[in-house]
Amino acid sequence: MRKIIGAAVAFVAMTRGAAAQNEAALRQAFEGRTVTVKIDMPATSQGVNVYPLDGMPVDFREVAQRLKDNGTSLKMGTSVMVTKVVVKKDHIEFQLGGGGYGTFGDWVTGPSSVNSVSEGESQREKDLKSAIKNSSGDEKKRLERELNSERSSRERENSKAQAEAAQANMAREANIRTKRLDAGSRFNIYYRQGITPEAMTAEGVMKALDRYVTFPDAPAAAVATVNRGSQGVYPAATQASYAPNGNAAPAPAAEAAPSTGGVAALKKGLTLKEVETLLGPASTAGETKNGTMTVATRTYKKDGLQVNASFVGGVLIDFAIKPI
Repeated sequence: MRKIIGAAVAFVAMTRGAAAQNEAALRQAFEGRTVTVKIDMPATSQGVNVYPLDGMPVDFREVAQRLKDNGTSLKMGTSVMVTKVVVKKDHIEFQLGGGGYGTFGDWVTGPSSVNSVSEGESQREKDLKSAIKNSSGDEKKRLERELNSERSSRERENSKAQAEAAQANMAREANIRTKRLDAGSRFNIYYRQGITPEAMTAEGVMKALDRYVTFPDAPAAAVATVNRGSQGVYPAATQASYAPNGNAAPAPAAEAAPSTGGVAALKKGLTLKEVETLLGPASTAGETKNGTMTVATRTYKKDGLQVNASFVGGVLIDFAIKPI
């Protein structure tokens, strides 16, 4: 029995050691290098889950929901640095531009929400109410006026505190949205039966992400291996994105970076001024209430398209585009 336990412990230690060595090799291969994403990446540390061995490796409905909930931190065609590669029990984290907002450090260092505290009836108000019960005539009227004044003063202070808290929370939410858009994203490469030795190599990572990432700065040997393994599996356009010497070949026209002006340049997190620089003055403007939050709505018309935009605190939080 002791021999069996000893062998099991030795096997676990060997497995962990191999994983650590493979993680170190992956870090050396990718961290600090620049890649280009082929899909929009959500502004969250949840990132995009990839199951390379499944028939449909990515659930794009899940991706769409994460984009809707968190915004887009990396647009399709964006070049970004690989900042961290981490090997977990059943998946590999391939972190881009910081790995996405929502890690423990973000919550610890981020500002907390502000709650206003409403003051209750003061002792002076209680004393006045008691005095009113025991008075009459002009004295009673004078005490009642004083009580109303005390109560109105307290209610004004409470309303002021509530407005300040609401404003602080709006600024906090706008700050978090900005941080989300600047915090990058990540791919989580999952293997349902555990990570295979082949998957835990530079070539394995590149194969898993080949449909979603271009590796122009990848090691030449890894690129050559991926290209050989991709014949008949990945689209020709993907294979053509690598040159035989490991340098980036010209990208296909379909993957060109998006336009830098007009409607195509819209993204969540822009200020009202930046949006109007792109689209011109709004054709309609209004405001709606969402709880304590005021949402400014604007409609723009440009290039045969109508853009319905929503702003909080002067920051674009959502928009929809349709033909006129």
